[in-house]
Amino acid sequence: MSKDETPAATESNQSAMGKWMLILAWGVGLGLLTLLFHKQLAEQLNPNTEPYSQTTGERIEVQLQQNRYGHYVTSGLINAQPVVFMLDTGATDVSIPSALGPSLGLKPGIRAWVQTANGRLQVARTVIAELQIGGIVLRNVTAHLNPGMMGNEILLGMSALKQVEFAQRGDRLILRSE
Repeated sequence: MSKDETPAATESNQSAMGKWMLILAWGVGLGLLTLLFHKQLAEQLNPNTEPYSQTTGERIEVQLQQNRYGHYVTSGLINAQPVVFMLDTGATDVSIPSALGPSLGLKPGIRAWVQTANGRLQVARTVIAELQIGGIVLRNVTAHLNPGMMGNEILLGMSALKQVEFAQRGDRLILRSE
């Protein structure tokens, strides 16, 4: 305590500092809880962030867990760049949001009209040199760059899925290289 401070002023300063320390502790606690719940939510949306591969002879098998909405979402690679796929057996080709094309090394090609769940749309055809899910690697996969898709999720259509054998068992989807 300095000469000019009274015991009451010192006690008031300590009380104010204690309140700020309590507010800071609550802020840190809430931040940590937010991170924890964000991670849990992300795992519910994509339970396959690191798909496990198993090799039997020359065949590679990857098992995917269904997410909380009943979809198969998995992390993978396009031209060695990390992406998130949603498997879609109703899609003819792999469909990539146009905005992701340059970062994935995809060049837009011939424009074509396609019928999507959201209506008719003009897309740019492209070819994926290398697409990977776990240990399964697919080459020269036809795809299109879709200007109507927002976000970063890629629809993994039949142009990729026809190159693997797949079977659903309960809440798991098994992909096998051919």
